[in-house]
Amino acid sequence: MKIKVVVADDHPVVADGLRFADASDVTVDIVSQVETVEKLEPTLREHHPDVLVMEVRLGGRDALKKLEEFNGEFSDINVVAFSGQENPTHIARAAAVGCYDYVSKTSSCQELIRSLKSAAMGQPAPQDSLMVETQARMRRPRQSIDHDVPLTNREMQVLRHIAMGLSNREIGKSLEISVETVKEHVQNILRKLDVNDRTQAAVWAVKRKLV
Repeated sequence: MKIKVVVADDHPVVADGLRFADASDVTVDIVSQVETVEKLEPTLREHHPDVLVMEVRLGGRDALKKLEEFNGEFSDINVVAFSGQENPTHIARAAAVGCYDYVSKTSSCQELIRSLKSAAMGQPAPQDSLMVETQARMRRPRQSIDHDVPLTNREMQVLRHIAMGLSNREIGKSLEISVETVKEHVQNILRKLDVNDRTQAAVWAVKRKLV
């Protein structure tokens, strides 16, 4: 199986490592490597790879935000975030903007290859991936033991996203609801928790180990 890949990373060693990855049933064809967010769009348009392997920050800039700006233009290109940062907020944001998977650079090369193969074949992301685990945690409804939490299931989901540092737009994408609906939920959360802002709501959630 041959997988056409564009690598977006500041470090050439990432592309070099993939080129020499030992996978008998997969050939990784790296058609281009970019190091800045400005080069992402023209490169994807020119090469249209099966998979984009991307660090979450390129040249000190937010690459996830750039993905969101594409507004679905490259929706048929699966994005595997391959990052040295296992920050839960980055993982949650990657999920919200539509990344297929999030693989840590502490993982083995075979784990990355497994993710690339699944992405290219259109299969679900591996169940033990950081992305899947984070999504499940964020979308988990309130538990029966949370009897002292005055929130609905949806409000609890929104609160977890807030605690992860996601914007209203990112929350809407993640939960597949409108930004206006997110705003309504946020206002209800602040009122029910009797807090003044999102930061205080996030602190409230963390203290109660809801995230």
